[in-house]
Amino acid sequence: MGRAFEYRKARKLKRWGNMARTFTKLGKEITMCVKAGGADPAGNPRLRALMQNAKAAAMPKENVERAIKRATSKDEGDYKEMVYEGYGPHGIAIVVETATDNTTRTVANVRSYFNKVGGSLGTTGSLSFMFERKSVFKVKEKEGVDMEELELELIDYGVDEIFAEEGTIMIYGAFESFNDIQKYLEENQFEIESAEFERIPNDTKELSEEEKELVNKLIEKLEDDEDVQNVFHNMQE
Repeated sequence: MGRAFEYRKARKLKRWGNMARTFTKLGKEITMCVKAGGADPAGNPRLRALMQNAKAAAMPKENVERAIKRATSKDEGDYKEMVYEGYGPHGIAIVVETATDNTTRTVANVRSYFNKVGGSLGTTGSLSFMFERKSVFKVKEKEGVDMEELELELIDYGVDEIFAEEGTIMIYGAFESFNDIQKYLEENQFEIESAEFERIPNDTKELSEEEKELVNKLIEKLEDDEDVQNVFHNMQE
């Protein structure tokens, strides 16, 4: 098992710990997805995946419907996806993905979180070389499926790592292969539990427990911000 497996084990369920925050995050993603690709799940593969994510997170159906409705409302402002990159304490690289209707507020907040712990916000793209963006699917294990054969077949669809974990199959592939992988899984009757994007660090940096505490303080502050969707870092956990 490779880099993605180790990274996944370290941060498993961390971002899904706060239910209210998870619902807000998914709601924004659904709204942006509907604005971009329409409200019909049959014709919008990304919306199908997000609705499955919402189901896995136990997000109420009415919340999903409300997020879809928001996308067609004239009174609803547009969310803009912005990515901020910087160094936290002890040289830890941090990438912050946001969805905001007020970029001035968001960048000011993100910068203040970095500054308060002695970190610094950098320019967009300055840390992208340190992370590899991946399509990540979590599907239920299916009886009679040979993992080696499945991996060989999925290689043609852009998948580069696959492993079983507690009754589920984790599939990691190229960022641009998301739609191809999703199509294969749906056509072969795999039950998709979640489908998302992650930034996997090419290398991780080891810190002492005391040093980790300060970095985690920054990460928690960022994740608590309503405009923040995801936080990725290269700290070894």
